[in-house]
Amino acid sequence: MNNMKKTVNTLLILALTSVTSITFAQQATDLDTLLLQLEKGQIAQSEQNKAREAEFNSRKDQQDKMLKEAENTRDQAIALSTKLEAEFQTNELDIANKTDALNKRMGQLKELFGVLQQVAGDTRSKFQTSVVSAQIPGRGEFLDQFAQSMGSTSKLASIEEIERLWFELQREMTQTGKVHQFNREVVLADGSKVTKDIIRVGGFNLISDGKYLEYIDETGSVAELIRQPSDRYLASANELSTSNNSVVPFALDPTGGSILGLLVQAPDTQERVEQGGSVGYVILAIGLVGLLIAIERFITLFLIGNKVNRQLKESVARDDNPLGRVMLVKDNNADADTETLELKLSERILKEVPVLTSRLTIIKIISVVAPLIGLLGTVTGMINTFQAITLFGTGDPKLMAGGISQALVTTVLGLVVAIPMVFISTLLNTRSRGIINVLQQQSAGIIAERAEKGA
Repeated sequence: MNNMKKTVNTLLILALTSVTSITFAQQATDLDTLLLQLEKGQIAQSEQNKAREAEFNSRKDQQDKMLKEAENTRDQAIALSTKLEAEFQTNELDIANKTDALNKRMGQLKELFGVLQQVAGDTRSKFQTSVVSAQIPGRGEFLDQFAQSMGSTSKLASIEEIERLWFELQREMTQTGKVHQFNREVVLADGSKVTKDIIRVGGFNLISDGKYLEYIDETGSVAELIRQPSDRYLASANELSTSNNSVVPFALDPTGGSILGLLVQAPDTQERVEQGGSVGYVILAIGLVGLLIAIERFITLFLIGNKVNRQLKESVARDDNPLGRVMLVKDNNADADTETLELKLSERILKEVPVLTSRLTIIKIISVVAPLIGLLGTVTGMINTFQAITLFGTGDPKLMAGGISQALVTTVLGLVVAIPMVFISTLLNTRSRGIINVLQQQSAGIIAERAEKGA
């Protein structure tokens, strides 16, 4: 390595000498001048070399000084690292000893703090669905902080925090047994916000203006239910809203909203009819026609029956009722023999029977056809259900709900129409048959009276 450095230095000197010689050779005009210039060049070169050596030596001393400073810094860092490592090991042992001592001193308190953390979490979940939070907001923030702090091993619950948790539990139980009225903003079903008086029934329900409300924990708001339960529940809510510190019956939800949510999802009568589809509307239309006919027949037979009963009490025949017209046959055929009179009376009764039994057959047909149309809707709904199963499988029941609803609703509608029609048809037939029997009895009496006179 040293030989290589010497060789490089020699080559550099030779190169510098050659360059200097060439430069002087270009400027010199004779040998003496050339010799003189060469001598001057050697002197100048020696001076430059000395300056370079002096500069190199001065920098070498500076570098040695910097090296010593770096070595001192390194030694100091090593010493500090050794010291810190020793302190770290000492602290680790100290922490382990103190942790062990803390665990021994805490004993069963550690289990207590675990129970407190669990209770705080459960209480927070309860407050999320409790309607009491609509009146007393901000209770969940403390419970969240308390549960998080209890999850840390570096912090234990203080007496104040434990008492606050106790207070929140006690307040929830106390408010659950009270009916309280307060004022706050309510989000209506149309999205508008109005400040209203709200009645809180324990920890079960919120009502305002006879309507049920719900508490939304995510937004901390109170909203009116888009769909309200049936009228009998709304009647109790309205009665409570208008009561003046009196005891009134009220339909409360002990689950805090779960049962109420199911009630509002239940379809009403109109929605059930709509589930029947076109077949259901056909059944209702037929039932309406039968009902109109039945009303007309009831009114007609009732009026005819009253006139017949009045005619039974009178001896003078009137032509405004079937019995009077039958009696007029006797008066108009006073000279006829018994057989002729009998035939005339039978003819008159046969003319009155169609009026008394008119359109009763239609009611009877409706009572028979309505269940058959309901059965048609049932078959159609089941076909739709099986088509849905074929296309989408049985994984999602909602896809089959439409067909099943139609199948069940049309059957129900058919029975709802048919059963009353059967009773109505029987009553009307009985009524008309009763009037016809009166006509036949009176006709038989007239014939018997004429036969006695002829004898």
